[in-house]
Amino acid sequence: MALIGYARVSTAEQNLDLQRDALVQAGCTPIFEDEGVSAIAKQRPGFEQALDALKAGDVLVVWKMDRAFRSLKNALDTLEAFESRGVEFRCLTEAIDTTTPIGKCMYQVRHAFSELERNLIRERTIAGMDAAKKRGVHVGRPRKLSNDQIASTRRLLQKQPDLAPAQIATQFGVSVRTASRIISQYGQT
Repeated sequence: MALIGYARVSTAEQNLDLQRDALVQAGCTPIFEDEGVSAIAKQRPGFEQALDALKAGDVLVVWKMDRAFRSLKNALDTLEAFESRGVEFRCLTEAIDTTTPIGKCMYQVRHAFSELERNLIRERTIAGMDAAKKRGVHVGRPRKLSNDQIASTRRLLQKQPDLAPAQIATQFGVSVRTASRIISQYGQT
């Protein structure tokens, strides 16, 4: 029986050390990693390598459930595949161990609550963004041009309707693509 570890962080700014240390302390060898890879990514090379390394009797060990699974369905499908292969699962921080019936139940319950939490967060985020938009707040990336610069561009386009995007881009220090978007939005006055 081998303890095979898996660790993942979503962004390059995050660090794998905490997870790696916990997996080493749990006796995992080898440990597969994905750095800068979202849980919802279709391709997670480290996770796929960990799954390929598992043999009957082995245990996949993760520091936290959300490091390995995209959704409740993904977690349950993976657990079902593990059962058919004779592979077990252990989560260090949430005391889940599928070698016991209670552990299997906790695995399923924990994922149901994780998915509920993600859905509630998404719902609150969307509601907050909608409320901000209704108040006239710009939502999203900051605009490249200020309102004064956009007004100047409009005046410029009224005087010279055939002005090339590259000329506007140079004048305002933005990309040609941004200038083209400004022309398409404000050029027809």
